Amino acid sequence: MICPYCKSTELKVVDKRDTDQYTRRRRECLKCEKRFTTHERPELASLTLIKKDGTRDEFDRNKILRGMQKACEKLPVSIDVLESATNDIEKEIRNLDKIELPAKTVGKAVMKKLKKIDKVAYLRFASIYLEFEDIDDFEKELRKLVKKNN
Repeated sequence: MICPYCKSTELKVVDKRDTDQYTRRRRECLKCEKRFTTHERPELASLTLIKKDGTRDEFDRNKILRGMQKACEKLPVSIDVLESATNDIEKEIRNLDKIELPAKTVGKAVMKKLKKIDKVAYLRFASIYLEFEDIDDFEKELRKLVKKNN
């Protein structure tokens, strides 16, 4: 580890906190005495997603987070809620104990989470994921949402 300020390697750990997803360490440089935080994540086995067209893509949790952020744009949804949802989705996907799985498995998990977080975000995401062709597709999905809430 190198100090981001003075590039010294003389550091000490001031505080350490473990979560389900990573270890957070608060470090102090012994040379310049500045503090900084590091987040350490375990390196997990790679996971491959099989897309509709048969191509394969490596699983990337950041794509999930970016997709949910885009769906929640200009809505009152905090990044903490989206981070937590992304962690839950990743955990759910990795608990399947498969190294390859259909990409639709991830898409369905995202839709399920967004439906609980915000209905408008859910519809935005669904319109792309389910490839809505016209307003009728929106209406059908909206009717399903209204029916389940009643």
